[in-house]
Amino acid sequence: MKVDIILAGVGGQGILSIATVIGSAALSDGLYLKQAEVHGMSQRGGDVQSHMRISSEPIHSDLIPKGCADLIVSLEPMEALRYLPYLSKEGWIITNTVPFKNIPNYPEMSAIEAELGRLPHVIALDVDAIAAEIHSPRSANMVLLGAAASVIDLGEDLLRDGIRRIFARKGEDIVETNLNAFEAGIQFAKKRQ
Repeated sequence: MKVDIILAGVGGQGILSIATVIGSAALSDGLYLKQAEVHGMSQRGGDVQSHMRISSEPIHSDLIPKGCADLIVSLEPMEALRYLPYLSKEGWIITNTVPFKNIPNYPEMSAIEAELGRLPHVIALDVDAIAAEIHSPRSANMVLLGAAASVIDLGEDLLRDGIRRIFARKGEDIVETNLNAFEAGIQFAKKRQ
């Protein structure tokens, strides 16, 4: 088993929570994990990305070479495109469709959608709307994780357990809220694949 994942978004969206859940799931399954994080501006709105490498064999580098990522998971659509040079030919993009316009010259959404539409393996979803539908607007990141679950190839149960471990200190209500968001993402992806 080997999967190279780039997680992308902007500060405050919950990318690092996704990384923590995936990492917890991988380690609980006895897999090797290397991770490198880059944080943009320290305030909300700066670029945040993480390289995650998971394998059943030892991993020698925490950075994913260009053209080798199996998956880009992005909470912001332009950030998904920023890391396209890292995506393998058969790689997947799982991205939120709602932009976080933190720069004055943010491209038109039609241009971003056209670029995503040229790629063979994309699941694009409005994680904010799905999270709002289930009365859980703060767990949009777990909706995105659910949509990516089948491509991550760790197993949905391992990811559910990771969510339980990571959010347990916040109480059972928060755990259930995040699990519900994760399930909503899984259901969306099943309809799209």
